[in-house]
Amino acid sequence: MQVIKNQIFDEERALYGSNQVEIVGCQFDGDADGESACKECSNLIVDDCYFNLRYPFWHNHTLSIKESTLTENCRAALWYSSDITIDNTSMLGIKALRECKHVKINDCTIQSPEFGWSVDDIEMNRTYVISEYFMLRSSHLTFNYVNLIGKYSFQYIEDSVFSSCVFDTKDAFWHAKNITIKDSVIKGEYLAWYCENVTFDNCTIIGTQPFCYCKKLKLINCRMIDCDLSFEKSEVEATITSSVTSIKNPYKGTITVKEVDELIMDDEHAKGVVIAG
Repeated sequence: MQVIKNQIFDEERALYGSNQVEIVGCQFDGDADGESACKECSNLIVDDCYFNLRYPFWHNHTLSIKESTLTENCRAALWYSSDITIDNTSMLGIKALRECKHVKINDCTIQSPEFGWSVDDIEMNRTYVISEYFMLRSSHLTFNYVNLIGKYSFQYIEDSVFSSCVFDTKDAFWHAKNITIKDSVIKGEYLAWYCENVTFDNCTIIGTQPFCYCKKLKLINCRMIDCDLSFEKSEVEATITSSVTSIKNPYKGTITVKEVDELIMDDEHAKGVVIAG
């Protein structure tokens, strides 16, 4: 494998089409302001590098990035790529990951609006994220110990599992399908509207008007805090270990709850059963 070490690149397509290359301690920055430094590369190892230019990793296959920084100027950093591992790296540019597959992200910091659109098969561990529209229309996500702050997250995702995560994000999991979330805290307004076959297991749910217009929704031993107007027009089976501020017109199913401060049943089509106590 060729090793490129401690160099500075600022020209257009500086390492275009490289194969079997290890890039160590390099900077992609400078007056030439060139784009697409590592486009169409394969079998690439990137270690302790600094990227301050646009579109560095498009159409890459078998890519490892570790101990590196992709600045806020490094927009759209990874697109149309596969078999990617990213460790201990900061990704700070908008649209950092899109249309990729087979991705592993460990111990990273992500501050990237519109991160992870249309990605298939991504594993993320011990990572801190600030993002808007995070993971839109992606599938086969496996997240462990991920801390997220943002808005409009996980919309239209499918076939995914989340464990031991903390999400502070409004309008999350809208239209999500075939999802399991366990041992996690989810805070934010309007959680999981229009979702289908989504299970929350041993989770804490915080925020107004969660779980409306859902199908095949399950809550297993969950806590709900400041949740008013919950479950409106939803098909739900739930066991809730806390009190709930209010439940409104569940369409179908049974909700077993420690206590409900207000039960609103003013829709003739609402046939859900609420058992308190």
